[in-house]
Amino acid sequence: MLTALICRDGHFQPLPREQIAAALGEPDALVWVDLEAPTPDEAAVLADLFHFHQLTIDDCLNQRVDPPKVDDYGNYLFIIVQGIDFTAKSEEIRTTELDLYVGRSYVVSFHHQPLPSVTETRERCLRNAPLPARGPDWLAHALVDSLVDHLLPVVEAMNEEISALEDEALGNPRPDLVQRIATVRRSTLRLRRLMGPQRDLINRLSRGDFQHLIRPETQMYYRDIYDHMLRLEAMVENVRDLGESATSVYLATINNRLNAVMKALSIVGTIFLPLTLLASVFGTNFSPTYEGWGWPGFLAMCAFMLVTIAACVWWFRRSGWW
Repeated sequence: MLTALICRDGHFQPLPREQIAAALGEPDALVWVDLEAPTPDEAAVLADLFHFHQLTIDDCLNQRVDPPKVDDYGNYLFIIVQGIDFTAKSEEIRTTELDLYVGRSYVVSFHHQPLPSVTETRERCLRNAPLPARGPDWLAHALVDSLVDHLLPVVEAMNEEISALEDEALGNPRPDLVQRIATVRRSTLRLRRLMGPQRDLINRLSRGDFQHLIRPETQMYYRDIYDHMLRLEAMVENVRDLGESATSVYLATINNRLNAVMKALSIVGTIFLPLTLLASVFGTNFSPTYEGWGWPGFLAMCAFMLVTIAACVWWFRRSGWW
């Protein structure tokens, strides 16, 4: 799907596809073309209309999720950032890619999956909400900022989930708990892989490395995104630490329960050991009908067994084994 907007005199409005070429030549106009899972005919505008480098087009068209980066092609920047794939039907977090071309009078965004950040930015533009420093660099900032903002509730939810799993591991360590903890830890690892490169990318945009396309008055907004990335990175590290702690708590709780079971079995086995010995030695010699000892001998044997049990229990309690 191809969606185009044009900003004239500070107001955005829809732009038909056949008018994009003419709009690019308008002075003081900002053109935004968004390509969401485009058809081959729609994707052809990257080469036929904008004449982007083939390497960047290949990065857009491939289905893999590439690491975040920014490449300077002189009259435009090619930026790859990653966000959450909210369409993935999986317990684990999946990431998706947003590609941005930032020129002097246009922004082209490309993504294979629907992104709430792109939809929200488009709606914000069409509402003509108060927006600072309108320009391609500002529009690219708005898209990246919204993409990063959508990471925050996901990481917060992961933090709450892993904390709950840790409490559950301490109180009720069920067998499926390990798999649930592992799912969160894999999601955390996936987020950690994108945090570092994406943080460095935004830092380059904020420190003036591309002043021919990123104006100084816009760089401060990229620094704000950089601060958000630092906060998210610290939160992801905290989730990772909690995941390791939850795993340790689960294993310790299971070991403690296993030790308690083994302790109980050892006590029962130790109690019945002397009984087995007495029964095997005297079982054939003492019975109520035996001519020699009869009832007195049989009752004496039973009493001796009870005394042995009581002595064992007393000794276990005194030693702290029970």
